[in-house]
Amino acid sequence: MFSKFFINRPIFATVLAILMVLAGVVSLEVLPVAQFPDITPPTVQVSAVYPGASAETVARTVGTVIEEQVNGVDGMIYMSSTSSSSGAYTLTVTFEVGTDIDMATVLVQNRVAIAEGNLPEAVVTQGITTRKQSTDIVLLLSLESDSALYSGLYLSNYAQLNFTDALSRLPGVGSVTVFGAGRYSMRVWLDPELMRIRGVTPTDVFSAIQAQNVEVSAGTIGSEPLDSRTDFQFTLTARGLLTTVEDFGNLVVRVLPGGNYLRLRDIARIDLGSQTYDVVSTQNGKPSASIAVYQSPGSNALSVSKQVRAEMEKLAENLPTGVRYEVVLDTTDFVSASIDEVLVTFVETTLLVILVILLFLQNWRAVIIPSLTIPVSLICTFAVMHLFGFSVNMLTLFGLVLAIAIVVDDAIVVVENSTRLLDTGKYSSREAVEQAMGEITGPVVGVVLVLMAVFIPTAFVGGITGELYKQFALTIAAATFFSGFNSLTLTPALCALFLRPSSGKKFIFYRNFNKGYDRLVSVYVSVITRSIRRPIFTTVVFLLLSTAAIVLFLRWPTSFIPDEDQGYFIVSVQLPQASGLQRTEEVTARVGKLLGEYPEVVSCTGINGYSVMEGGELSNAATLFVVLQNWELRKGKGKSAFDIIDDFNVRAQKIEEAVVYAVNPPSISGLGVSGGLALELQDIRNLGTTELENAVDALLMGVRDIPELATVNSSFQGNSPQYFLNVDRDKAKMQGLKIDDIFTTLSLYLGSAYVNDFVDFGRIFQVKIGAQSDSRARIDDVLRLSVRNASGDMVPFSSFVTIEEQQGLATISRYNMYSAAALTAVTAEGYSSQQGIDAVEQLVGRLLGNNFGYEWTGTTYQETQAGTSVSLIFILALFVVWLVLSAQYESWTSPIAVILGLPFAILGAVLGCFLMGLSISVYSQVGIVLLIALSAKNAILIVEFARDYRAQGEPVDQAAIEAGRVRLRPILMTSLAFVLGVMPLLFASGAGAESRIALGTAVVFGMAVNMILGTLFIPHFYCLMQRLEERFTRNKLSQSMSPKKGTAV
Repeated sequence: MFSKFFINRPIFATVLAILMVLAGVVSLEVLPVAQFPDITPPTVQVSAVYPGASAETVARTVGTVIEEQVNGVDGMIYMSSTSSSSGAYTLTVTFEVGTDIDMATVLVQNRVAIAEGNLPEAVVTQGITTRKQSTDIVLLLSLESDSALYSGLYLSNYAQLNFTDALSRLPGVGSVTVFGAGRYSMRVWLDPELMRIRGVTPTDVFSAIQAQNVEVSAGTIGSEPLDSRTDFQFTLTARGLLTTVEDFGNLVVRVLPGGNYLRLRDIARIDLGSQTYDVVSTQNGKPSASIAVYQSPGSNALSVSKQVRAEMEKLAENLPTGVRYEVVLDTTDFVSASIDEVLVTFVETTLLVILVILLFLQNWRAVIIPSLTIPVSLICTFAVMHLFGFSVNMLTLFGLVLAIAIVVDDAIVVVENSTRLLDTGKYSSREAVEQAMGEITGPVVGVVLVLMAVFIPTAFVGGITGELYKQFALTIAAATFFSGFNSLTLTPALCALFLRPSSGKKFIFYRNFNKGYDRLVSVYVSVITRSIRRPIFTTVVFLLLSTAAIVLFLRWPTSFIPDEDQGYFIVSVQLPQASGLQRTEEVTARVGKLLGEYPEVVSCTGINGYSVMEGGELSNAATLFVVLQNWELRKGKGKSAFDIIDDFNVRAQKIEEAVVYAVNPPSISGLGVSGGLALELQDIRNLGTTELENAVDALLMGVRDIPELATVNSSFQGNSPQYFLNVDRDKAKMQGLKIDDIFTTLSLYLGSAYVNDFVDFGRIFQVKIGAQSDSRARIDDVLRLSVRNASGDMVPFSSFVTIEEQQGLATISRYNMYSAAALTAVTAEGYSSQQGIDAVEQLVGRLLGNNFGYEWTGTTYQETQAGTSVSLIFILALFVVWLVLSAQYESWTSPIAVILGLPFAILGAVLGCFLMGLSISVYSQVGIVLLIALSAKNAILIVEFARDYRAQGEPVDQAAIEAGRVRLRPILMTSLAFVLGVMPLLFASGAGAESRIALGTAVVFGMAVNMILGTLFIPHFYCLMQRLEERFTRNKLSQSMSPKKGTAV
């Protein structure tokens, strides 16, 4: 017998356990820590700029060209793009989970390179950037000052010059992005009126800067080959690139008659300004620079946060007087708080399990053994997690919490059976343990194999759902394996050392408990005896319960991952089309003041000119990140992030100048920009912006009659006021003008044109030219501009240009190459996300028919893809359990008796969701997979003993009844240990509470119902299957013994 070796060598068994613990402890030190596994779909971003172009021009000449090439790149799920009126273009390509992001970036870059030949020259000159997108933000920092000496431009560039590089070099940091004023730029603000008087065009200025602001290589003196000897060699330098405002001011634009010079300062104002003026960052209403630090895939988020904080402390020593930095948002706070809450649950679970063992075994020696084996099995699991490349995250920690109640089962079975035999007085401690191991080695191995058989198939399921299942399931499988190994090695060795026969009179509480238990056993035996002797009635009851379980499970509302209170939320501000940035800042300040009235709000970071919902720069939009107090300070009604969001959205409706609403961040960082449902409405028939806007309005109105949805929002805004410059080409030709010169003049004056570069602060910055502000503030200013004709005369635009009002888009969004409008929805209380999805799909079909298409995106897309994966996981788990048990029992029918107990667990899980008002989420489904194994475990304990009794000659009914009676105590012990052990999950609060409650509800109620009904029905199932098997065997035997036709008898 395998265990006998360790019973006789307890030191050897202890050494093995110590080595296992050491491996786990060492692995734990290097395991990364994160909220979730690396399950976010990789994304690659392509960025380009077409200076001065409208959104429609950018979409037509840049977006369409690039997207036609990138579409269909290997591993792509979907792609979305934004073209803005600032000339910026951004394409985000999302790939399947598990795609090599570096290879995906190369593939996208190659396709963009093919498209470059068809792009406008100005776009190629500016440069097209293709880079992998980091979506997991770790920290949001703010650089701010109370002094008026430091502008937002200074703060932003200080952060870029002094923080970005230092933070980017830290291990685990994927990228660092500074939001706020743009990078420094040498801005040349032209005076069109002075230029008209001087006869100078912006093209002249552009050419002069290009010609005189150049990098030069002057060569060397004395370098070989030489005709004559020279003893020295010198490097020559000359002034090339200009560096200061004065240098650019002295630049010669034209040589005037008489030898005088027309310098740039004579016709322009020059300053060190910003490359762009489209975004303004504020912190609690004051100018600031916001620095976002993103985590690289597979890194330790907590380690990254600590390193960034430590580096910032060093960098802060050199901050100018009056400038300070602040950690506005640390997403690892939620991770740390969630992990801390799980660890508290971990301790509570362990204590409750030990109390259950003490209650049933009533022997402190018996309690010591499981108390020692639990940490061994759990700690060495970290070694397996390290080998598989897992992290310490919510899923693996959930697995370990549930594993506490699972790994103790094997130890309980060994200790309980050894104690039972020892109390008979027939055996010594060692003999009792050896006898016990002879009886239960088979069931223990069977339970371990079944548990592992349930979970291991999940490792082969792809997608986000597969990744979520994988880390949870394989963590439990590893803990189960070590538990089984310990139950055959360490546990019997400790039993032989510690266990002693019960002696003396038991404590009165234990005596009363034992009397109650004896009565329970009598009732139990009576019930299963009647159920076995009334097979038809019992089978009908089982079929009714099973049907109810299956119907309820299939029809119960489902969801993906519960929304969590992550300690912050996002506010979107959308003003009417064509609103200026200053007006947006004023409204944002009002929103910030409103948020400041909430005592739970700690800070508010605003980014004016940027829409997180549209994913681009808009002068009429703003985004605010609102950080809340620690979860411990927000206990009580009305203080959760959900409550504050709901209340704020009601109060924000009073702000008439803009559409203002708050959303919760997505449950999984990187999957969309907000929680709830995310839909892209597509103009698949190219009906145009007006029709798309009407379709969005129809959906927003139609939602009011849908009870499943609380709110639906869309940042899509249709046509905005624009002006069309109607150039009379005939008049222009008559006045000696070239069309190219006309549009070049417009672009250089009004498009903020990039000329070339200059070097300052050790960095390269852009030189840009444009008209000064008072020459481009009103539409009539365009008519006062002038362009030089072939004769050298300055011709005003008013002589050949008329202005017409028209409508156009400030931003164009495309999704999978179609013009699209993004909508977000929040389901009403009491409805699941799947019900919300179904309601929206029905609404779109009813209102829009086939004129528009739609696609789900972000988290919602993953939820719609998860259904097939979940079904596959359940089917695989059941099938593999049946195969494993069939191999163990050498029977195709006996395993069915084990599997038939599963409907009771499912029924309990669904009833739990009903009582707790929950939908069936991924966490609930994970719990149900676990229940497949646990329900099989209880059944195995009965079936295994019943088969042994039957093999000893007992009648089938009596074998089942006796097996139920003998194994009731360990079944109740293990089941109660599990139920009470994970009970703290039901009453979770604080960070990550929603996830813990969802998981706890499924496993607690499912196991409780299975413990009650399963133990009553399993003996009946065994009798049915055993009789069926024996009848089949007798028929087969009689057929083999009957004479064949034509054979003499």
